[in-house]
Amino acid sequence: MIDIMTTDAWHDTFPGGHVGVLLMEGIDNTAPSAALDARKRGLEERLRAQFGNLSRQDLLELDMLRAYRAYYKRFDQTYHVQGQLESVVHKGKSLPNVSPLVDASFLAELGTLVLTASHDADRLVWPLRIDATRGGERFEGMNGKVRTLRANDMMMGDEEGVVCTILTGQDRRTPVMAASTRVLYVCYAPLGVGEARVRSQLSAIQDNVRLFAPGATTGRLEIYEAGVRG
Repeated sequence: MIDIMTTDAWHDTFPGGHVGVLLMEGIDNTAPSAALDARKRGLEERLRAQFGNLSRQDLLELDMLRAYRAYYKRFDQTYHVQGQLESVVHKGKSLPNVSPLVDASFLAELGTLVLTASHDADRLVWPLRIDATRGGERFEGMNGKVRTLRANDMMMGDEEGVVCTILTGQDRRTPVMAASTRVLYVCYAPLGVGEARVRSQLSAIQDNVRLFAPGATTGRLEIYEAGVRG
């Protein structure tokens, strides 16, 4: 059953925040896509034209980066997507090639700056919950390192534990693999990002996926707002 719930802790901890979810199915994640690669090159050129004359400090003042910077600053950390944007704009680096499903999300993420995770929907143990960390949970990251989570971080969990938080990223158990055919994309947006940007991110991911999987279907697209119950 594809079921997702929000907890009181999430609503109370992150009023004005949002989480967007997009489930896409019927996908071949193994074939390279010239169309997706071309869209990557186009985004790189657009970002350099749009932000190339801005200093690092100027980039930090973009409203989207300010919202995430305020969130990360509470934990004495920095928003990693900010660094990825700088690497494309100021260092001339290209977007990576991981797999079509992962690249579709990362391409959209650099365009909107909305933090997004990609999970193999068949590796998740449903139902899911959108929640706030209590602190002390054990979490194995994608790099295999086990960390103890800090309290009051926006997270998603399934029946076996935490699968992603804003600060620590995704877990080792549920990431998209080459053989994945069903993917759940999850956007995490603290106060200041807004529902419209989350919706734009989900729409951009859909468009990117359909470049290499035109027959893919959308099983679910939903945006949750913290503080709005029911």
